[in-house]
Amino acid sequence: MSYIVSAAIVLVIIIIYLFLYRTWQVRWGATDEEVNRTMPGDVIVFDPSFNATRVVTVNAPPKAIWPWLVQIGCKRAGWYSYDWIDNLGIPSAERIIPEFQQFEVGQLIPFSPNGKMGMYVKDFEKPKWMLWGDKENYSTWCWGIYPIDSDHSRLVTRVRLHYRWLSPTIIFSLLLDIGDIVMMRKCMLGIKLRAEKLHKEDSI
Repeated sequence: MSYIVSAAIVLVIIIIYLFLYRTWQVRWGATDEEVNRTMPGDVIVFDPSFNATRVVTVNAPPKAIWPWLVQIGCKRAGWYSYDWIDNLGIPSAERIIPEFQQFEVGQLIPFSPNGKMGMYVKDFEKPKWMLWGDKENYSTWCWGIYPIDSDHSRLVTRVRLHYRWLSPTIIFSLLLDIGDIVMMRKCMLGIKLRAEKLHKEDSI
């Protein structure tokens, strides 16, 4: 295969990724209004290279969703996603864990098994939203819960990340750019499933 053909194939893949796949995945489930709506932490990351807003409807009120967000994290309640990837194969919690319900500004949400890597709680308003971020303000992750009525809510997550192209972290950033939707979608659907079950049990 000639270099020209190889280059053409690579160019086509890049175009498909940027204009089809990436355009879809950075706003999975979100309406135009939700994509354009201001969320806590939007002003922190300057000129984000990655700015993704994903949304799912949960058939439950905020009070049934919030506890699952509070206890999230590696070797805590897990990520309600693909546990063999992000939780050492330990199944994500199917119940509210009292010891993981403590939540405060400055707390580390662990992403790594050793509990040293992750994001810090920047701020929150129970049971409406919580904001995580790194110390250098290169990235933020906001969770928002917007009630529709007494039994339905929109669970929104927004990740904003400024790529440091000359830093070793760029490898992780590019992997996130491609694969974040896979884990995030599974995580949000996992929260939806658990919150709806909790709401149903509370309604009995």
